[in-house]
Amino acid sequence: MNDLKFKAFAVTNEIDLNKIAVECKIRKKYTWEEPLLLQDEVLGIIIGEEPGKDEKILVFSFGSIVFINSNKQHTETLMRYLKAIKPDIDIGRYDRFQEDYVLHPVEGEEIDFTDRYVQIPNMELFYPELISIVIAKSVALERIEEQLSKILDDLESKIDRLEKGKLNIGNKELAKTTSRIVRHEYNTIAYIMILDKPDITWTNSDAADFYEKMSEFFELNDRYEVIKSKTEILKSIIDGFATISHSIRGLFVEWVIVLLIVIEVVLMVLELIR
Repeated sequence: MNDLKFKAFAVTNEIDLNKIAVECKIRKKYTWEEPLLLQDEVLGIIIGEEPGKDEKILVFSFGSIVFINSNKQHTETLMRYLKAIKPDIDIGRYDRFQEDYVLHPVEGEEIDFTDRYVQIPNMELFYPELISIVIAKSVALERIEEQLSKILDDLESKIDRLEKGKLNIGNKELAKTTSRIVRHEYNTIAYIMILDKPDITWTNSDAADFYEKMSEFFELNDRYEVIKSKTEILKSIIDGFATISHSIRGLFVEWVIVLLIVIEVVLMVLELIR
């Protein structure tokens, strides 16, 4: 039994699998929870030559791509192919968020997880699928974590302004920051589907056990909970900014009204004097 080498990349927020399926003449309607599998003749047409032994590529709707037994040339060819369908993919930096892993079958041995590979006693069809799903979610989370850091840095500058008494956030700026947080939350919960389990795990107890152990090893649930709690904090901070900003505007309007009343009184006094 030969090793299977996995390489996952998170290249964008969302990929339309049905659009790729139409391009590849795959007669199947894909739902948001299942990956698009490219192999054999279909993969050969894309990369321009016969795929290698056990070579497969899985494309996930949440923007991750997993290559199994692919070389760098095939990887870059597929990225250029996807770029034509999804223009926001950065070809020059597609490998910014990546994960490498190996499926290592050793007959008679127990399942053993390490940072570089997982050892299994015998090859089952569900192993490559479940490994692909877990590492695809892992790199997608890594991408989301960086986006979250950027939002936090942006809010930190606003907090600095608040400490100096210079907070004056316009509705447009506030709405833009809020939309970034909502989009971040949507990408995490709705698309990466951390809490959802693959269909095979509901019918195969061995697959369910393997998926649970691998998800725990990659800390998917823990990372998701951290992101979720940070998102809640971000939303509460934005609510605080909105309250302060509205209070400042309300106070300004009140002072304008007072000033207008004073001006009106002064004009009335001047009129009486005349």
